[in-house]
Amino acid sequence: MKQLRSRVIVALALLITATFPAHASEPVNGSFTASKSCELYSSFNKQSNPGAVHTVVGKSYAVKEINKPGDYAWLRVDVDGANPNLRWVARDCGTAQLDQVPQDNPPAGRAKANREAERQTMCSTPNLEDSYVLAITWQPGFCEHFAYRGKKPECDAINSGKLKINNLTLHGLWPNKKECGINYGNCSTEPMKLSSDTIKRIAKWMPNFQFENKFGEYEWSKHGTCQARDADTYFKTAAAAVEEVNNSAVGKFILDHAGKSFAVKDFFEMLKKQEGEKVAQNFMLSCADGKYLQEIRLKLPTNFETGKGLAKLVGDAEGFNRQTDKCDNEIIVETSGRGR
Repeated sequence: MKQLRSRVIVALALLITATFPAHASEPVNGSFTASKSCELYSSFNKQSNPGAVHTVVGKSYAVKEINKPGDYAWLRVDVDGANPNLRWVARDCGTAQLDQVPQDNPPAGRAKANREAERQTMCSTPNLEDSYVLAITWQPGFCEHFAYRGKKPECDAINSGKLKINNLTLHGLWPNKKECGINYGNCSTEPMKLSSDTIKRIAKWMPNFQFENKFGEYEWSKHGTCQARDADTYFKTAAAAVEEVNNSAVGKFILDHAGKSFAVKDFFEMLKKQEGEKVAQNFMLSCADGKYLQEIRLKLPTNFETGKGLAKLVGDAEGFNRQTDKCDNEIIVETSGRGR
């Protein structure tokens, strides 16, 4: 009886092993070029990163392993100066050039992996956008509630009262591709190069440029590299679009309610009355803590025009499927200065 029980246990163990195969890391050779700054983990399971080491955009690293055969998610790279020097980096942090990727997928799994690889390639290939989102910030509300941890000097200046912001500002102009969802980006490692005239022109509309270029560099790397304009034209175009909204009935409505609150339905009724149903469908309000205005987002077509009013700006772009993001029915518009 005891011998029979042992055989049953062994058989079950073999069955479980066959049904749920273990995935071990696989040695590979190749290189990995980072397209953004990502954490380099000694253990990606534990999310441990001794020394808080990050990839450097545009830098190439020697690849030693992948976390599993086939559709891997992590690569182990050699990082000069790190301790330990072998670190895991997420696959979507850049582009890998591997001599050969070990496979263990059945045909259906391999086809799925191939489709995903094709999608990832498509979603980081420039000039494939089919629309844009213009993300406009209400800077006092953003700086009051976003945990920027001292890394945004414009927010320090706003919250201390040293910098007064009385206009809508630019978060970003984001090329989109429908098949990619929110993941169309990081299309090249081309650095941002801006003339002093451009910085002077856009600083009012993107106040980080009054102190440094870091936020602009981030937006250029993630979004600007996915469209055809050079950096000067890209940021000037984005600033012109924000100025268009700021000078419209939308900007006047928000500024008139600074230090007050408004009902979401009143905002959209005003917008429909002033600009029409189509324009209103292309606007979305975004809030912090359900009630503080942080952003206004617009859906734009690829051929959007500035300087000709909101109708020309939104053109024939497909609108949003909702009017608000994380907002209650009543929204507070804060003014510059902590707690105001």
